[in-house]
Amino acid sequence: MRFIGTIIEKLQRHPKRIVFPEGHEPRVLQTARQFHALRLGVPILLGDRTRIKEAASALGLGLEGIRIINPETSEDLENFADRYLKLRQGKGVTEEAAHQAMLQPNYYGSMMVAMHQADGLISGTAEYSGSVLRPLFRIIKVAPNTSTASSCMIMEVEDTRFGDNGVLFFADCGVIPDPSAEQLADIAFSTANLAKHLLGTRPRVAMLSYSTKGSADHPSILKIRAATQLATQKAAACGLVADFDGEIQVDAALVADVAKVKSQDSLVAGQANVLIFPDLNSGNIASKLLKHISRANAYGQILLGLDRPAADVSRGSNAHDILGVSAIVGLQSIEYNALFPGAGQVLPGEKSGNSSISIPDASH
Repeated sequence: MRFIGTIIEKLQRHPKRIVFPEGHEPRVLQTARQFHALRLGVPILLGDRTRIKEAASALGLGLEGIRIINPETSEDLENFADRYLKLRQGKGVTEEAAHQAMLQPNYYGSMMVAMHQADGLISGTAEYSGSVLRPLFRIIKVAPNTSTASSCMIMEVEDTRFGDNGVLFFADCGVIPDPSAEQLADIAFSTANLAKHLLGTRPRVAMLSYSTKGSADHPSILKIRAATQLATQKAAACGLVADFDGEIQVDAALVADVAKVKSQDSLVAGQANVLIFPDLNSGNIASKLLKHISRANAYGQILLGLDRPAADVSRGSNAHDILGVSAIVGLQSIEYNALFPGAGQVLPGEKSGNSSISIPDASH
């Protein structure tokens, strides 16, 4: 709770509106109750009002201070459907299909965020990743000057020798299965930028591999080396003060004694606080191993590179995890333009989404 406690304190000074499409889910209801009780802002639950009230009553939870919206009876339904039709007409979406899409809570919630009726979205407690990401990527465009949407997990371990006082950023763990060098560089930059924003300290980014500094030679290693160079160049061009190193093995990235043997001259080795994995398999596996074997607090997936803040939480998340993610997304929204300059603009008829993004069906 060390890390998330500081996030909560900051958000209490600038409360935000977070929409939860899975309004009747018990863990979401518990999160919404805590979100309001901690004065973090207004939680917005989507779904049938009667069903939500019955679920809350079964848990002994009150709904004071919590807003409930049923997309089926909402006064914004037709407006949202019309907006979606304009966004997706080029993809063959009809008026009826647009209407049906907006009846689905994840689509309705994504449109609320796109239209600035909510400051962020949290979903995924009972949904596959594809069901959460697809509406977001179809409705919310990639942020200006950004070409890659990805995600990161924020892991907090008890041993404060690792990362930044026990806090580590893992990416990408939920969106891009096999990133190119350019995508890997974007992932590294976006994650480092978020780490700087949330921690206020210098990001030390390890571009992970099975090799350290030429101990192996393979096309996958060449990709990581190229991505490291590109990420370093992008950070310099954007004024982000951060250190990037790769390729580097995870033990050399995290353990000082190993770093002395394998990578003595590195500014990152032995003290990395951002770990960039070469592909989705390794990132997703590593984050789940750390969470369950070391009982680390895990907050994510925090989506990066989108025009508005959102997160796709794991189906294995508990209410504490979801509350932490909600606080992080709320804090992101306070200064989202600092993370992605020019983000969050609503322009009539604006194109949205990124068709090049591969949407996993069950990453969590």
